[in-house]
Amino acid sequence: MSALSLIHASDTQVARLAAFVDDLRALIVYSASEDELLSYGRALLAELVRHDDWLPDAYAASSAQRYQQYPLHIDSAGRFSVVSFVWGPGQATPIHDHRVWGLVGVLRGAELAESFAFDSEGALRSTGPAQRLGAGSVDAVSPRIGDIHRVANAYDDRVSISIHVYGADIGRVERATYDRSGAPSRFVSGYAGLPALIA
Repeated sequence: MSALSLIHASDTQVARLAAFVDDLRALIVYSASEDELLSYGRALLAELVRHDDWLPDAYAASSAQRYQQYPLHIDSAGRFSVVSFVWGPGQATPIHDHRVWGLVGVLRGAELAESFAFDSEGALRSTGPAQRLGAGSVDAVSPRIGDIHRVANAYDDRVSISIHVYGADIGRVERATYDRSGAPSRFVSGYAGLPALIA
């Protein structure tokens, strides 16, 4: 049984995502640099999140316990993954890294993203005020341009949803959360309990 039949999503509903995945796969194959990949990838993701008519309800469901990370597509060669992040009211991540390039596009609601960097003594310092990302906004991270941040739902009374693209199967990447002293705690995020939306 396919993921589509399991979640009762129509072909039309996921057509935008399927086209995005095809375009992203081609971009990754032919990009000459990370700058090019992030620049063109940002435009592709902005077009995807400009439309809030394609994400099935099962992949937009919040949990009172914690934010949810649902797999939308995991590249069979491990080159990238596409996931939906669903933030319940007031939910936030700890300070964390990714270890790979990433793009974050807000589909619904808004997020607050605060970036951090290590100072000369190895402690983490905020690099500026939290950036508010509204629906349609796209942000980028990577070890080269800045990879450590904390993200929160900008709302205390509603769900926010963002679509994330990473340069690996992010649910399997060993990463770290940090306290303000800079001390890391290793983790692997995994995914919420649904199959990838499209193969």
